[in-house]
Amino acid sequence: MLKPVFDVDFVPAAVFNNSFLSVADEAFSIAIERENGFVYRFDTKIISSDIEKSCFYAERLLKMLLWTVGGFKIFIGGNKAVCDYLAACYRPGGIRAFDAKFMSRVYENPFEVIVTDISKVPCKNENFVSIGRHLDGNRIGFDAGGSDIKVSAVVEGKVIYSEEIVWNPKINSSPDYHYRYIRSALEKAAAKMERVDAIGVSSAGVYVNNRAMVASLFIKISDELFDEKIKDIYLNIAKEMGDIPVTVANDGDVAALAGSMYKNRNNVLGIAMGTGEAGGYIDSAGNITNYLNELAFVPVDYDKNASIDEWSGDRGCGSSYFSQDAVIRLAPQAGIILSDKLTPAEKLKEVQFLIEKGQENARKIFETIGVHLGYAVAHYGEVYDIRFLQLMGRVTSGEGGNIIVENAKKVLKTQFPSLHEKITLYMPDEYERRVGQSIAAASLPQIKK
Repeated sequence: MLKPVFDVDFVPAAVFNNSFLSVADEAFSIAIERENGFVYRFDTKIISSDIEKSCFYAERLLKMLLWTVGGFKIFIGGNKAVCDYLAACYRPGGIRAFDAKFMSRVYENPFEVIVTDISKVPCKNENFVSIGRHLDGNRIGFDAGGSDIKVSAVVEGKVIYSEEIVWNPKINSSPDYHYRYIRSALEKAAAKMERVDAIGVSSAGVYVNNRAMVASLFIKISDELFDEKIKDIYLNIAKEMGDIPVTVANDGDVAALAGSMYKNRNNVLGIAMGTGEAGGYIDSAGNITNYLNELAFVPVDYDKNASIDEWSGDRGCGSSYFSQDAVIRLAPQAGIILSDKLTPAEKLKEVQFLIEKGQENARKIFETIGVHLGYAVAHYGEVYDIRFLQLMGRVTSGEGGNIIVENAKKVLKTQFPSLHEKITLYMPDEYERRVGQSIAAASLPQIKK
């Protein structure tokens, strides 16, 4: 195993799973139902003679599947002791009660874990509908991030106007603030065209059927006001502007779509390392799936003392390994003291500046993140068929991004040679990030003729 410079007790999920499965002997199946009756199924094995280790493996696996695919109804079949343990994890008061509550809110259904005979675990039922790549007509591309809004007017696939608008959505508790900024930005783009045929929205958060279900952009808004004024905010504004067709997608998915369109490649997994870890995926047919892709909550480190995610309370999740928080967390291990007066973004910039000055320990922080990433990609590959890995976000800016890519490639080459041959790691240039994302967002809706 290739060890990271820091986090020396790091236990890669992919390494643990490969070792576990090499001696597993008893069939075990998990199926997860999400919106519109879609079902994802994963068949694996457990070790019949080691129930404790099997419970750990199955719990970590289900957590990974739940946050990559998403869903509200879990079917599990196989060893009864393992099944009962998983069911207990997701009950109120269980160690995964946070996850159950989150999924219930996203999918607007009670969260259930159903223990059944393995022969009765539902089969896969998925139907990915093509979305995006529509460049005809006059379109608005809208990208809502945590610090700025990017809005563009796109005519027949060409950007004729683009603007970045600074806003502070995460600290405002009034939904009227969010409404004004979104409506104003869309109207600015609309004014640049003789008409608007469609609006495509790329927005941080979880969106189901074009509705906001959970999003950090609106974190200060009460649940009651969220349901009343935010859940349908994009649908309502599009209707007010003339009943314009609108399609809303997670920003990670749209970033992956942009890479797919720009490079003319499919099977793209996009990972954005910024405030957290965002993900998006384009399948072999070039479709955005309806998967959740919340990689920030996927466990990548199985060390019993791994870093704790402050939101979910779980250990070893991606948000602590592939975000600005990862850089800040590793800085003390590198002997780098960062002032408490600095914001997280400023702390990241400080470490990036130290790399430019040739500070070796600052460089080792990004080497560590790269090693973590290489192993995480192998883990993500259990769900996604990855051919093209697109890395984005402020953590990948400057030389730090190159160091991350170099070390992730080293892990894949030495530990997972077949994946190294299969997967291309890539960071988009400035033009692709700005213009490509605008076009991809604008391309989301299909204009009815």
